[in-house]
Amino acid sequence: MDLTSAITPRAINVKSEFNNTLPDGSIYYEPGNIAFMLFSTALVLLMIPGVGFFYSGLARRKSALSLIWLSMMSVAVVSFQWFLWGYSLAFSHTAGRFIGDLKNFAWIGVLGQPSVASKNVPDLLFAVYQGMFSCITVSLTLGATAERGRILPAVAFMFLFSTLIYDPIACWTWNPSGWSYRLGGLDFAGGTPVHINSGSAALAYSLMLGPRLGHGTSSLNYRPHNVTHIVLGTVLMWVGWLGFNGGSAMGANLRAVVAVANTILAAGMGGVSWVGLDYRLERKWSVVGFCSGVVAGLVTITPGSGYVPPWAAVIYGIVGGAACNYATKLKFVLGVDDALDIFAEHAVGGVVGNILTGFFAADYIAALDTTTQIRGGWLNHHWLQPLYQLADSVAGMSYSFFVTCIILFFMNMIPGLSLRASEEAEVLGVDDVELGEFAYDYVELAREVCVGMDMEEEGTHGCVMGMEEPRGKGEGLGSGLGNLEEGRRGTDVMGEMEGPGGDKR
Repeated sequence: MDLTSAITPRAINVKSEFNNTLPDGSIYYEPGNIAFMLFSTALVLLMIPGVGFFYSGLARRKSALSLIWLSMMSVAVVSFQWFLWGYSLAFSHTAGRFIGDLKNFAWIGVLGQPSVASKNVPDLLFAVYQGMFSCITVSLTLGATAERGRILPAVAFMFLFSTLIYDPIACWTWNPSGWSYRLGGLDFAGGTPVHINSGSAALAYSLMLGPRLGHGTSSLNYRPHNVTHIVLGTVLMWVGWLGFNGGSAMGANLRAVVAVANTILAAGMGGVSWVGLDYRLERKWSVVGFCSGVVAGLVTITPGSGYVPPWAAVIYGIVGGAACNYATKLKFVLGVDDALDIFAEHAVGGVVGNILTGFFAADYIAALDTTTQIRGGWLNHHWLQPLYQLADSVAGMSYSFFVTCIILFFMNMIPGLSLRASEEAEVLGVDDVELGEFAYDYVELAREVCVGMDMEEEGTHGCVMGMEEPRGKGEGLGSGLGNLEEGRRGTDVMGEMEGPGGDKR
């Protein structure tokens, strides 16, 4: 093959008309579709720091920053993997039933030709947009490392997971050559490749890491350390999800409008459903519960957002919020320390969404983009569709869980790639040992406060700056901060509290 011709596209003209081919063979695209997909790509990218803040708020203070760091690093690592061979393995035009080939290695030949998903979108734009899906999937998965996972093996896992797990599942779900696609499975925006995949992999990662120190005792019965981070993360994800689902329509069309409307409705009803169940037990209107329910509703509507009418989105939200709420108890049944309930939110939510799509998918909704034709679900008397959805869900969950276990098993045997942080790192915090930085620098705050006190009254005791000799028994820096923390226990200042209402998730 001539390499020059492979990477040099034919002329691309942009006109205010629907996508078509000109008499001279050149291709043009509707500029509105291009702009819409670029904006949707930016929205999906926005979800990734949202995941980081959401996870950070749920975790304890001493490991908060590492979760944000991992979510951002996933963009760097996975974007390169996607450029190198990920896109080709998932969306090459010559893909097989299970995975693609390397025909588009390093995006060779990926520029102006119509994408495998839609003639409305050029290949390069589709590649960038779908690359964000791969990044968000990895970001969701790595919440499983919370408080006891080492960073280096987590970064290595990003690349391996994307190649060996995400790419095959994306291929069989969305590539027209994939077995699930050809079977008739309906997954509009990532119920299986993104959510079932990430939730199942997170469960496997949690299993391979083992429980945190103190798991099952009162020392881990803590509240989320920063509810503001949880709210911020939820807002970023909710806004970003509009591009995640809306952009999957591959153009600025009425189907995208329906997907966005469904996303907003399901998210809201998911929050109401979850917080209602929490109120029934505690008589408190939990902010954490509402945010968790919003995410559950978003996850559940993802596979059906471009297939179902808006009234069905209300059902998705209510059922998804309730199912994910009750699924948070599964970690106790399974005996796995899924610290952030990723399996309950994403794997269970994805399965529920897939199956509901089998019932409520409507052919007239899919046809709103003027190109998609489906047989629909039970609404169209297509009685077998729920079984197709179930088959896709089981395949995705099984493949992701078992292959993740295999990858991590062999990684853990390689010197330098042991998964688990040391006991010292767990006690001090992954932020301190692995990053050397903190989300909140209480040490520096204590220095400033104590210096001020010393200036006001010379000879003040109880504020020792670590660089000085202790001024009295038990008055060193460590014990001083320990006393500060002990004095604040029961409030949200230090974020490591004990007592009732601990792990609300």
